[in-house]
Amino acid sequence: MKAAICTKYGPPDVIQIQEIAKPSIQDNEVLIKLHAATVTPGDCVIRSSKMLLMRLFFGIRKPRKQILGSELSGTIEEAGSNVMKFKKGDEVFAYKGMKLGAHAAYITLPEHGVLAIKPASITHEEAAAIAFGGTTALYFLRKGNVRKGMSVLINGASGSVGSTAVQLAKHFGAEVTAVCGSSNMDWVEALGADHVIDYTKEDFTKSGKRYDLIFDAVGKSSKSASKAALTESGTFISVKSGLASENLKDLLLLKQLVESGLFKPVIDKSYPFEQIADAHAYVEQGHKKGNVVITFN
Repeated sequence: MKAAICTKYGPPDVIQIQEIAKPSIQDNEVLIKLHAATVTPGDCVIRSSKMLLMRLFFGIRKPRKQILGSELSGTIEEAGSNVMKFKKGDEVFAYKGMKLGAHAAYITLPEHGVLAIKPASITHEEAAAIAFGGTTALYFLRKGNVRKGMSVLINGASGSVGSTAVQLAKHFGAEVTAVCGSSNMDWVEALGADHVIDYTKEDFTKSGKRYDLIFDAVGKSSKSASKAALTESGTFISVKSGLASENLKDLLLLKQLVESGLFKPVIDKSYPFEQIADAHAYVEQGHKKGNVVITFN
């Protein structure tokens, strides 16, 4: 099968498409033929590995996990003898998180992993783009104790995490102010934001407005810089302050919200699998809207 292999740290072109053996399943696993996956900022950070901390975790000289990719959607091609929840032909989506491995034509997952039947109302490309932004946004909004009536500002509202956080914060009953670039204002407002700030023209920390919760979804602000925009009991949270773990309960909640029309994953660009290095290069620029998807034949 084809897989995108990262054998060393470096720029996007260190990702090479290679032929490797198709994985075999255990009795409690399913074999999934991928239709779509995503390239996330996390994939780019691991691949470039400019931070020593990342190398300590993923490998000092080269990546220990050479196949990146954390979220996927596809069809079950084979189910192990002990698998009860899924069967051959089921369309599923899944979240591997930091276990990685989704940038390959096939992948094996345990039956009781972060794996669920794909929402029938959306495409495989959209399903692949649910988990990373969705579980990350849920984690931090809960950390900020988001609730009905709160005034919430989301900085970086046009990325995969931010675009999801806008929709989820509205679902939880908050009044949402979204911060993004001028070219993204209209569609971020269409996601449900009550107010939209163009960061190229206005600094939200100096506007005089105060918020109960500020969520920095891109890690480009700080608590000290944002203090002037917080209410007396307000909370600042940033994606730099933690990491959401893979969670089946959250994946099923996101599925329910998709099926209810309360959440829609945003896709900026889609690349064929053979152009995954180009997808890395685009994501690394830091200006994507929502998610960047790769598709398999």
